[in-house]
Amino acid sequence: MTRPTETLHRTGRYDAPTIALHWLTAGLVLGLWLIGTFLEDLVPKGGLRSGVWSAHVDLGFALAALVLALLVWRRGRGRDLPVADRGPLHRLAKATHAALYVLLAVIVGLGIANAFVRGASLGPVGLPQLGDPAWRQPLTRWHGLAANLLLLLALFHAVAALVHHYLWHDAVLRRMLPRRT
Repeated sequence: MTRPTETLHRTGRYDAPTIALHWLTAGLVLGLWLIGTFLEDLVPKGGLRSGVWSAHVDLGFALAALVLALLVWRRGRGRDLPVADRGPLHRLAKATHAALYVLLAVIVGLGIANAFVRGASLGPVGLPQLGDPAWRQPLTRWHGLAANLLLLLALFHAVAALVHHYLWHDAVLRRMLPRRT
């Protein structure tokens, strides 16, 4: 593997909407994963747990809108930057980003399907209960598995950004950071 060159990384930053959508998506995914992973272990059954699960559903639909907005923005007006490395690292980065998007779509799709199978509420609006209630457990399991895979892949993505920043001392990470004021 070749080490990315510094000069290719100094050519720019992503645009503000891309950066904002990226970090909002990352934060929302992490928050939803934390709720989905730890809520039942930390919060006793009752009104509070029910309210947090409702918030999880609402935030899941917000994630769906955010991911759609990110994809539309990146396809249309989002800024493309020069490739840091055209070799194996570039192919790995492209595959990682594609897998992140696919897993986001899978998680959102399974979460929405689960919300309809359960007849959950979306804010003040009750969703109709569609499908066989026996699908609840398999949908929940697949949703959780996809979320865990996404978190592992996102961790790999974050570690790669930190390697660029702290070991290779290039500007890959800075391209996605908000500007300092």
